[in-house]
Amino acid sequence: MTTTLPHPPRRLPLLGDMLTADPHRPVQHMAEQAATLGPIFDVQVFREHLTVVSGPDLYADLCDDARFGKRIAFSTAFAREITGDALFAAYTTEPNWSRAHNILQPAFSLSAMKNYHDTMVETSRGLITHWDRASRSGPVDVHTDTSKLTLQTIGRIGFGRDFHCFDSAEPDPYAAATLRVFAYMGRAGYRIPVRWLDQLVHHRAIARVDADVAYTQEVVDDVIRDRRAHPDAAPDDDLLALMLTTADPETGEYLDDENIRNQVFTFLAAGHETTSGTMSFALHLLATHPDVADRARTEIEALWPAGTEPDPAFADVHKLRYLRRVVDETLRLWPIGPGFLREPLHDTLLGGRYLVRAGQPMVALTLAVHRDPLWGGDPLAFDPDRFLPERARTRPPGVYKPFGTGLRQCIGRQLALHETVLTLAMILHRFGLEPDPGYRLQVAEEFTLKPANLRLGLRRR
Repeated sequence: MTTTLPHPPRRLPLLGDMLTADPHRPVQHMAEQAATLGPIFDVQVFREHLTVVSGPDLYADLCDDARFGKRIAFSTAFAREITGDALFAAYTTEPNWSRAHNILQPAFSLSAMKNYHDTMVETSRGLITHWDRASRSGPVDVHTDTSKLTLQTIGRIGFGRDFHCFDSAEPDPYAAATLRVFAYMGRAGYRIPVRWLDQLVHHRAIARVDADVAYTQEVVDDVIRDRRAHPDAAPDDDLLALMLTTADPETGEYLDDENIRNQVFTFLAAGHETTSGTMSFALHLLATHPDVADRARTEIEALWPAGTEPDPAFADVHKLRYLRRVVDETLRLWPIGPGFLREPLHDTLLGGRYLVRAGQPMVALTLAVHRDPLWGGDPLAFDPDRFLPERARTRPPGVYKPFGTGLRQCIGRQLALHETVLTLAMILHRFGLEPDPGYRLQVAEEFTLKPANLRLGLRRR
């Protein structure tokens, strides 16, 4: 049994491991540290200790819901100051978590995607039309535009709001405020723990985020009030309608308006940023691996011949098996949620040998586990055929978790996967992808991972 864990060098009193930390890319830095510190190690951020788990067997054990649960700490704890007990930041034991989860789960089932498919096709066509125009002037800003696409999608299918993302060069004020708040939350893990000192050092950023939070809350409250006042003038099957009119099937209770507001903000912010990041990484990988893009395009053109205007049916998306493997491999190399926080429900042994105490903050470092040698060959190479069924069966279970784990895995994963495969298919059908020969992938970390400054040339096919 082991109680003492390795830690980074040059640890200091009070500051902990801040000298060796990288606040701009903390998770990527932890994955690099794992190469020298081993499959489990300790990181101290000011006074708080975090156990980092990057070994596949320990990672799988940490995902045991009978012994470990979600931990609310660091950036997630700050998110809770803004989103309250919305799904992402709620404690599993809170009534509103199970209430909202029970109410919303049917809306994110695979069968529910049929209701959203046509809207996804329409918004993807908006991106294609925008890129037809924009590409005449040079390379396009990939992540900016995929973010507009996914915000438009979740806005429409979730809350009946059209952000007109491709109609104006200026972003929607609500969308811009939401993105600023989300980015601030992602950096909050390294806030100064002394509140008055944090206010002194970061007063401008804090004032900005406070104003943005107040504005977004006001907008959503107005939407909720309007829906309650005019229920017949709005969709009766979107997420907002579900939250306003559906009772928890287990308790018969409804969500209150404050919780609904928190859920709306969470879905709009996290729900679009995660999917746009996956699309952007996939487009970068397809552009830099033209053999993979050609193979995916052959599969796509078997459904929608080259030179025709595609009219994707819902069932078409599930026929694009190779393109789905492209997305799966993208999420292996660049999981948008690169890790997730856990805590022991009681004192226990992790992997049968490491003693961990109840409530101890722990991170399941997905980014490192997804790049472990168990994936075969060169684990850093982009190879969609890793996800062929016969190869997947040879891997240990529980080592691929791009959407988190157990009860607390991302509720919108089916939505994200359907939209990503559909949109990538439509892009590859219309365009050839031309990478910037001078670009080297830069990965930004906020609450999620995303490629920074990614631009691609597009060649109309």
